[in-house]
Amino acid sequence: MFTVFGGSGFIGSNLVRRLRARGAEVHVPSRGDVPAAGQDLGHVIYAIGLTADFRTRPFDTIEAHVSLAARLLRENAFSSFLYLSSTRVYAGSEDTREDARLSATPLDPSDLYNLSKLTGEAICLASGRKTVRVARLSNVVGPGEAKSDTFLGALCREAGNGQIQLRTALASSKDYIWIDDAVDVLLRIAQEGRHSVYNVASGRQTSHAEWCAAIQSRAKCSVAVDEDAPTVSFAPISTDRIKDEFAFAAAPVLERIAEILGEGESESGSHPRPTTRSRI
Repeated sequence: MFTVFGGSGFIGSNLVRRLRARGAEVHVPSRGDVPAAGQDLGHVIYAIGLTADFRTRPFDTIEAHVSLAARLLRENAFSSFLYLSSTRVYAGSEDTREDARLSATPLDPSDLYNLSKLTGEAICLASGRKTVRVARLSNVVGPGEAKSDTFLGALCREAGNGQIQLRTALASSKDYIWIDDAVDVLLRIAQEGRHSVYNVASGRQTSHAEWCAAIQSRAKCSVAVDEDAPTVSFAPISTDRIKDEFAFAAAPVLERIAEILGEGESESGSHPRPTTRSRI
């Protein structure tokens, strides 16, 4: 049996779909449906989280990323517990290996997300419970991205209006991973993982220029960049651990541009995207 918290969100719903397709029994608690103390939750995947709106909802962010996870770890039985974190915790660091020393600045409102995720990770790893693992996800993309509140979603919507306006330079880049690749490796980590922390990423950077070129190959639009736009890039995410342990190889996300733009149905059958990436 699996219990997926945050199962109505983008990543959570795709995990639920895949598990049920395999014939697994899956329980998806609704918002506010907190299991009674002592209840056996089977294999837990904790996919609750806030993304785009964490700056305006600081208390909800802490509740989602830390408090509820701590309560489940303290009060409930489970076969395994996988906490979904983010590779954003590597911001400002050149070392993106899972055992890297990380830092954040409490005075910076943008760091609330990183601090809350790191605290959630810390309570998981300090819980003393066996089979508790953390997965740090990079930027997960999927079909119908234009419906999501993400950078790529904004590009898709602007392209539909005829012009993409970039506020960061074309050389800016991040790691992006296709949803089905992320789901595959997450389920293996949840049940088979030998380590406590994993990066779940493609291991390759995709630049703004590459995204714009791919979108322009499918949509008639122009691209403009703000004057003096900064180049914002993250260090490449280390994927050595998932490659070594699971022989993981991510598909190039740019090859899925038609699905990202919502042209027809996904070949993989991925769950349609919600209108927001916030998951709680």
